[in-house]
Amino acid sequence: MNLTFWGVRGSIPVPGAGTLRWGGNSSCVALTVPGAPPLLLDCGTGARALGQRLLAAGERDVHVLFTHLHIDHVFGLPFFGPLYVPGGRVELGVPAVSPVDAETRLGRFMNGIYHPVRLGEVPGRVAFTPIRPGPAFGMGPWELRSVGLNHPGGALGYRVTLGGRSVVYLTDTAPLARPGEGVVDGRRPPALEQKVLDLLAGADACIFDTMFTQAQYMVRQSWGHSYPEYAVALCRAAGVRRLFLYHHAPELDDDALDALDAHWMGVREGGLTVRLAREGESHDLT
Repeated sequence: MNLTFWGVRGSIPVPGAGTLRWGGNSSCVALTVPGAPPLLLDCGTGARALGQRLLAAGERDVHVLFTHLHIDHVFGLPFFGPLYVPGGRVELGVPAVSPVDAETRLGRFMNGIYHPVRLGEVPGRVAFTPIRPGPAFGMGPWELRSVGLNHPGGALGYRVTLGGRSVVYLTDTAPLARPGEGVVDGRRPPALEQKVLDLLAGADACIFDTMFTQAQYMVRQSWGHSYPEYAVALCRAAGVRRLFLYHHAPELDDDALDALDAHWMGVREGGLTVRLAREGESHDLT
């Protein structure tokens, strides 16, 4: 399985001279396995370039999973090229209770007002898959599980498995335990944190929202984002092999992320390797 980061920023895209090395596009990750249709995780602004790459490679069948529908995770949907290819098929997995509900939720964004093309008017074939936390489900050959996260308005985290490899995608989320509780403080995990640990168990890689420092989190606990020490504690406890720190804050320029990367890339927690997610980087999970 190959993992490629097409957008690593949180809250808003931040293109410019200060983000050239780490990237300025918002959340979008591609998972690929030879012979299988690609699976996208979120559709932030990075989805535009990814869509162009997929079309150039002749990919016409694509699956997209949304964690939630805050604007930084759907910015790229109207500009995602496979939607506009007659005969192509794009399956959109949306936190929702029914296919109609899933279409309605995304249709509010592509409704002719906020974007000139309505979702129902695109030339490609679009299928809507509603996702609720808990039950296992599939999209094409991809095997999927989901869990509810700690974010304003709600969000879902996913475990994606194919070809004997698994990736867990956990953004946007605050810690699943209060300060002084749970794994990061060496205590028994509360129920929601245990569900996330179960989702993480033995995964080849985890992509985890670490937008804040620990000090920032303590004064922004209701904002729905986490910090590196928490991600490391959960992944170490769950036996994850690789952790990618993700959803970088828009105010962090390349120099700030260089410093953060230098601190974390040397960390080896048992069998866990830690590094920052960088836009444009690909990783083979072998």
